Amino acid sequence: MADNLPLRQATGVGMTAESPFEPVLQDLRQRFPSYSTASVILIDATAQKLILLEQGQPVGEWTISTAEAGLGSRKGSNQTPLGVHRVARKFGDAAPLGTIFRARQNTGRVARILTEPGARSNADNVTTRILWLDGLEPGLNRGGKVDSHERYIYIHGTDEEGRLGAPASHGCIRMSNRAVVELFDRVGVDTLVVIARQRQ
Repeated sequence: MADNLPLRQATGVGMTAESPFEPVLQDLRQRFPSYSTASVILIDATAQKLILLEQGQPVGEWTISTAEAGLGSRKGSNQTPLGVHRVARKFGDAAPLGTIFRARQNTGRVARILTEPGARSNADNVTTRILWLDGLEPGLNRGGKVDSHERYIYIHGTDEEGRLGAPASHGCIRMSNRAVVELFDRVGVDTLVVIARQRQ
């Protein structure tokens, strides 16, 4: 299962192998041969990190927040789904930092970004950029009551930057506003996204 992918190996902990990400990439090539692995997003829910790979090498690593309610795929759970996804659509190109989106529409309003540790806003604002995810594993994150796309699972900016590094979202993957712009500009539609627990 995707939640057992060797992300501890992928993050290089205790590894001396020349290509520590290769086990993850090989799994993706075998199971999803119609998708490119030239760029891959790895989300480590234990470490609360997002790693961007290009040609098998890490080119970016950012602190994130997954769901406060934990990991899971069921509709209404407010949990972050595990498994392999793809970027289905992108929203927010050229929007100013902190722009608030509602139903993926630019509201024209800009949020005040809270950077103090633990500071909470009065809304679950989706800010700056959106990468809308589509699950690729039937029964885990695709179809029925576990469909990530129909659950509106995004990678997006947040106005609660002071909460990054700990679970805080309602299911999505939150990033800082500057980080989500960097990611948005480097990946395209159909980029594979692996959301996994770090192997213990």
